[in-house]
Amino acid sequence: MRAMGIILAGGKHKGLKGLTIKRAAAAMPIAGHFRAIDFALSNMTNSQIQKVAILTQYNTRSLNEHLNSSKWWNFGRKHGGMYVFPPTITQDSQDWYRGTSDAIYQNLAFLKKTHEPYVVVCSGDSVYKLDYNKVLDYHVEKGADITIVVKDMPEGTDMSRFGTIKTDEDGRVTSFEEKPIVATSHTISCGIYVFRRRQLIELIERCKEEERSDLVRDIIIRYLPVKKTYAYKLDSYWAGINTVQSYYDTNMDFLKPDVRNFFFKEDPALFTKMMDVPPAKFNPQAIVRDSLIAGGSIINGIVENSVIFNQVYIGNRCRIKNSIILGDAYIGDDTYIENCIVESRSTIPANESYHGKGEPEIIIKKNDRFHL
Repeated sequence: MRAMGIILAGGKHKGLKGLTIKRAAAAMPIAGHFRAIDFALSNMTNSQIQKVAILTQYNTRSLNEHLNSSKWWNFGRKHGGMYVFPPTITQDSQDWYRGTSDAIYQNLAFLKKTHEPYVVVCSGDSVYKLDYNKVLDYHVEKGADITIVVKDMPEGTDMSRFGTIKTDEDGRVTSFEEKPIVATSHTISCGIYVFRRRQLIELIERCKEEERSDLVRDIIIRYLPVKKTYAYKLDSYWAGINTVQSYYDTNMDFLKPDVRNFFFKEDPALFTKMMDVPPAKFNPQAIVRDSLIAGGSIINGIVENSVIFNQVYIGNRCRIKNSIILGDAYIGDDTYIENCIVESRSTIPANESYHGKGEPEIIIKKNDRFHL
């Protein structure tokens, strides 16, 4: 591959509320046993990108545990590899990352030492499959300075969550508006960019000199009139996770056969850090309909249209409906949960009832099974 990768994984996303109390957005659990960052990492390795830098910052413990070995994504090579860069106090820098551009600037020495002519920059909190080689070929064909991966969203989408794009007939970007109050386009940026490596270094250094810190606002949008910026359209599944509702909807999408087949059965494969857990156990009284049940879980009650993560215990006569139960949660007997997200390692006592109204309710309970 002629490119190296940079994954921006330091974000919190206030819209995720209590779900990011103990994890970064890139570490959000997806589809039973994946993490959000797995999708970007899988795309990198499937695109034969051998060198990937992951820039972390907020609440990194869970993310660092997940990334403790590059072998799960096949980056353990003599040439290239996976590199995790948290903010570091140095002689030249005494600050946390002040933004996405500043995060790259604080690790610019790494970028300068590489030999790949192009850089793929993406966020670690989106769910999609993409061969970056196709984007790079398009970038070279157009003679672009910057290429943005975009997607046309359906009518009714909350466009204020995204950056919206307008292009001319040739695909050149003519307008990029970040999180507009009133959108005039239904084409969004997917947060995936291709740069020439030397040009990215130049733009990052200039951004620092001007005391600017954001990759999108201070580089891509600011230089739109003078740089040849093109849009590559993604026509397959893509979801950004930056609100409770979007996180819930993304997990629920995996209950749809077409989405599930796209990610789990069609090549290329997805990769993640594997857990040594037994298969899920369904006791005689268990009833499961239209749900994903991950390994190590024990089901005694009724589970409908829900995503159950690893090592979840669901007690007798429980009913779980339209909900997400994150890993290692314990649901006591005779409990009713509907339209909720139960945080990992929560212990819910018997005979309780939760029913989210509108936006899914986040349930965070003390873990009474461990003395921590």
